[in-house]
Amino acid sequence: MITVFSGGTGTPKLLQGLKEIIDPANLTIVVNTLENDYFSGVYVSADIDTVLYTMSDLINDELWYGVKGDTFITHERLEEIGCPELLRIGDIDRATKIQKTQLMKKYGLSKACEIQSKNMGIASRIIPMSEENSDIKIFTDIGELEFHDFLIKHQSQPEVLDIKFSDVNPTDGIIDAIKNSQAVIIGPSNPITSISPILSLEGVREALKDTHVIAVSPIIGSDSVSGPASKFMKALGIDVSSVGVASLYEDFLDTIVIDNKDEDKKVLVNQIINKVIVTNTIMNNLDAKKNLAKIIIDDIP
Repeated sequence: MITVFSGGTGTPKLLQGLKEIIDPANLTIVVNTLENDYFSGVYVSADIDTVLYTMSDLINDELWYGVKGDTFITHERLEEIGCPELLRIGDIDRATKIQKTQLMKKYGLSKACEIQSKNMGIASRIIPMSEENSDIKIFTDIGELEFHDFLIKHQSQPEVLDIKFSDVNPTDGIIDAIKNSQAVIIGPSNPITSISPILSLEGVREALKDTHVIAVSPIIGSDSVSGPASKFMKALGIDVSSVGVASLYEDFLDTIVIDNKDEDKKVLVNQIINKVIVTNTIMNNLDAKKNLAKIIIDDIP
């Protein structure tokens, strides 16, 4: 069994490769819930839904959000009648979110994800990091912003001064999943708002110290492959580089994978993490995703 920590768009690309080279039934995916919230009356768990759609081959892999080929009739009608949405939610995607909202009222988030995974024919186990509502605040040069306001309304443009997120308890089964895994893979997701919330859960870092852990750096050179990770790292005083990523994970990480363009940083990264693999980490086609996945799997003892 292999456990993957996922959030954002980077790790789902890796999941596309992983599910091609190993049995998806051997994957447990722990997903960030920090950014979950209600929009237009439905519960939006973007990172969870992205994993669900990725593992069921429904993902819109141009945007890495929503369902490929989706329509937006409801979204457009809401705008027409004066109820504009911050998020652009497709019709099929909205149906998934409505079902999850209803299931959550009866069973909670974890069971809702389990039911939806089964309905989508997904063999992997998908676990939300917490059943509890969490909160994140982005402190910027234009004031305090909710995460989605910063990301969507302001297009990640404001200067970030600080980031705070609430502590929540881990979902039952996460610690056992880590302890019972051959390895844990930390995907190339935003280390501040996608991975750190999972690492901050009680018992997670301690469990990782007794497990083989491999991480892929989402930073190449001095910038993130996608998203505002570099802004967030800079705001927290963390070096925006693969060296900075290594420092975030150094207390438990066995291997870090960095991009070919960071070959010159290998010596510095190696002073923090014992094993450094240098390869192509840009996953712009399925072969690249599979190649990176194979390199990671081959590192597992």
